[in-house]
Amino acid sequence: MDLRDYIRDIPDFPKPGVLFKDITPLLADPAAFEYAIARLAAHYSQMPIDAIAAAEARGFLFAAPLALELRKPLVPLRKPGKLPYRTYSLKYALEYGEAELHMHTDSIAPGARVLMVDDLLATGGTMAAGCKLVEQAGGVIVGCAFLVELTFLEGRSQLAGYDLFSLLTY
Repeated sequence: MDLRDYIRDIPDFPKPGVLFKDITPLLADPAAFEYAIARLAAHYSQMPIDAIAAAEARGFLFAAPLALELRKPLVPLRKPGKLPYRTYSLKYALEYGEAELHMHTDSIAPGARVLMVDDLLATGGTMAAGCKLVEQAGGVIVGCAFLVELTFLEGRSQLAGYDLFSLLTY
């Protein structure tokens, strides 16, 4: 199955000059979605992983079924005010502003091996922040997995030193 057949190009979204890679056709096709998760699971099935972490919201779409498939706990990285228990937090810079991620303080044990998951690697800022947050809690990043990577945005440069895997690259 060619997963590229399930990624739709949307020109000029969210602003003129941007060619948006829309993953909703893949999500709408159970066989394609299942195949994507199976490929990610196959890549990581032999790797020692203690937990899977993802930032909201689209990262959850791939991290949750992957966590089930690999039988690992899911650690949600959320925006401020979304988690009810004590949290670690990390503020990070965006292209035009700032964002913040939170994670429960009891979600990752020191030394836990964590796989980070997101739908898309663009500039790498959110994934880099997620990695730093997990490391702040004492976790060890074993890899960063993506459905799609936009290589021309050079997000890999923000994630130097981490093992990266993308199912599709553009």
